[in-house]
Amino acid sequence: MERLDAIADAIYTAFSAKTAARDQAIARSRETIRHCAESIRAIHRREWDAVDAKLETARAAAETLRAGVVDYPDLTYAGYMQDALKEVVEAFCTLALVRGEPLPTPETLDVENDTYLNGLAEAATELRRFILDILRREDGDSTEAERLLYAMDAIYDKLVTFDFPDAITGNLRRQTDVVRGVLERTRGDLTTTLRQQRLQAALQRFESRAFGDQA
Repeated sequence: MERLDAIADAIYTAFSAKTAARDQAIARSRETIRHCAESIRAIHRREWDAVDAKLETARAAAETLRAGVVDYPDLTYAGYMQDALKEVVEAFCTLALVRGEPLPTPETLDVENDTYLNGLAEAATELRRFILDILRREDGDSTEAERLLYAMDAIYDKLVTFDFPDAITGNLRRQTDVVRGVLERTRGDLTTTLRQQRLQAALQRFESRAFGDQA
């Protein structure tokens, strides 16, 4: 029974250490998500200097998060861990898409493939807000709105090709359906706005010619 006590004590110590690592990872995952949310908020406001600084903070938080569970591989794949890393992907990909820059890769962000694809999908849905913001401005650049819609469409077209079990893709199919819905609504909004702009421009040309002839 002395051996039983020793075995139990060793397991208790191991469980205590793992629980502490888990609790710390949960707290750090929340911190990482917060930094990513602040980054995306700054992107929407086009505060580019702040964006770069906040994204570096988010990257550092993610590195700390991963390092804290390096001795516990199963914790690395826990939902709260992957959710935080997915937010990192979303933030970096959103910035790249808005700026028209090359997308970061799973390797450069140090994330799993399924986490990357789900984060990319969420980045695609973020583009809707950018497009609507452009359309609301009187001097909105419809060309820029169309570019972002094209990027959203291209991402969706790629996502639907990953026809693998949800256990492999991290439930990517569900996120892809979300992208499709957002894409369809955004395409409809952009099409309606462009038609209104063209109609307004045509009316202005007509009025200009009509009043010009009367003069």
